[in-house]
Amino acid sequence: MIVRRSEAVIGRIVLVVVLVLTLIPLLNMVSAALQPADTNPTGLAWPTDPQWGNFVTAFETGNVWRLMGSSLFIVAFVVPVSLLFATLAGYALGNLRMRGGRFLFLFLILGLTIPFEALIIPLYYQSQALGVLNTQWAVILPLIGLYMPFSVVWMRAHFVGVPQELSEAARVDGATTLQEFWRIQLPLARPALSALAILLFLWTWNQFLLPVVLISDPLNRTVAGALTFFQGQYYSSIPLLNAGALIIIVPTILVFVIFQRQFIQALLQGAVKG
Repeated sequence: MIVRRSEAVIGRIVLVVVLVLTLIPLLNMVSAALQPADTNPTGLAWPTDPQWGNFVTAFETGNVWRLMGSSLFIVAFVVPVSLLFATLAGYALGNLRMRGGRFLFLFLILGLTIPFEALIIPLYYQSQALGVLNTQWAVILPLIGLYMPFSVVWMRAHFVGVPQELSEAARVDGATTLQEFWRIQLPLARPALSALAILLFLWTWNQFLLPVVLISDPLNRTVAGALTFFQGQYYSSIPLLNAGALIIIVPTILVFVIFQRQFIQALLQGAVKG
């Protein structure tokens, strides 16, 4: 019991330290964003006269609505399509135990080791050949493919943990493979799908490198990719740069806070199965 209490105390201390280290940069950005636009903030200090208008200025002159619309357009294609293909492939590899599945699984694991940076030049020329360069499709199509290894491995891990007795019982009752997948497997996969959707949303919304390289117009990139546009607009104003950066990261924070319960549930479900 003493060991368990000490472990609990240490765990809480570590969590508090991590929380503080996470919040300090965010608070520093907030304090800097509230300084007068013509000043150069030097540290974490709450201003005597907070300039909330900096957020309005950054929002209006930074074309935030258009940038968010571009990001949502990309997310609206990348996340659902990735979830669809990953779920079907994960079910085939994890439940149907298809022939050659082990080799394909190892191939996907190998895909996890390839960084985005190593594929930028091939993706550039491929997008140019397809005629989608400098459009949002130049980001949508590569992201779907680049997310597949992780997404399929994630969903396969879920389907492997589903008891085979459920599938056997469904087959005995006369259910087809499609009926079993739709009525039994898919409802059980909701926590895993929810967590994967959150991850894909965050990764797509925060994607910086691909939009900058493959889209020349900053207003057609993701919001994170448009940080270069903010930098060009406010290169001499640190407060306005911080205000623009905060506007960009707020949606991702809100999404995680709202859906954190589903995300934690999926992680705990995987831990219990493991």
